[in-house]
Amino acid sequence: MANGSEVVHGYPHLGTVRAAITALYRRLTREGLHAYATSVAPADVSFADGDDLHLGAQRVAHALVQQLRLPDARMIVSFREMTHAAGVELAAGPEYFVELNDRFRTHRRDIGAALAHEITHVLLHRLGLGFPGTRDNEILTDTVTTYLGAGWLLLDAYREDGATSQKLGYLTPEEFGYVLAKRALVFGEDPSPWFTSAQAYAAYTDGREVALHDGRQPPLTAAGWAGRHRYAKDRRHARDHPGTATGLPYAFEGGGPDAALRVSFPCPTCHQRIRIPVRGRVRARCGLCRTVLECDT
Repeated sequence: MANGSEVVHGYPHLGTVRAAITALYRRLTREGLHAYATSVAPADVSFADGDDLHLGAQRVAHALVQQLRLPDARMIVSFREMTHAAGVELAAGPEYFVELNDRFRTHRRDIGAALAHEITHVLLHRLGLGFPGTRDNEILTDTVTTYLGAGWLLLDAYREDGATSQKLGYLTPEEFGYVLAKRALVFGEDPSPWFTSAQAYAAYTDGREVALHDGRQPPLTAAGWAGRHRYAKDRRHARDHPGTATGLPYAFEGGGPDAALRVSFPCPTCHQRIRIPVRGRVRARCGLCRTVLECDT
């Protein structure tokens, strides 16, 4: 939780975010992920100042439990003085104890955001999905929260002006926007009407441009002229100098006088690497997310 301190911007965790998306597809499968095609509705997680603190927190927690498909998980929410925004006690269940920072007693509009992150910890615990190291595991949690339809709350909790700033979660605002956009491209859902924070909307549009750029990388046919020109140059070089790194997302394998050339590149949807022969225009299907890709190899 950044509260009054400088908010980090940009994409410093993008590699881990993409690895988290791949891990989520591997664990839940494409079919399993489509159970989360609709995000949690703003009305279900709204929290007015006049609402009872504890009853309201329990209501929002219940809505998020339903969103994350945790049917037998009961969240007990309490408030106390603490350094972090929130914490959850992970055990066998069915009851889980979530503690929220005392500041949420008076900042109730952001209770849903804090609960979304902590309840996703419960989901990941049950799925047995985790990354080594606290930092990467928290990035995984933010990414999964967002990709499964509850993380728009975390981005909407981001507010910044000349005097104060607030951000929840471990991703930067732009990285939250990136994951939201990746989700929107898969499920056809536009989250922008839900933002109450102008800064959150700006971060979403920034992240969306990076997400769209993923689908414009060679050897995809949607790549622009400059990318296609660089790709053709690297392909010629790979035929005569096998094993040379391109320094770009795509890489060539094989080559030389006696070996067929292949190209590998990340799927723009799930980021698993795809390997196909270099033989002109081909249609490839990602084996993980089943996305069909038009390529010019």
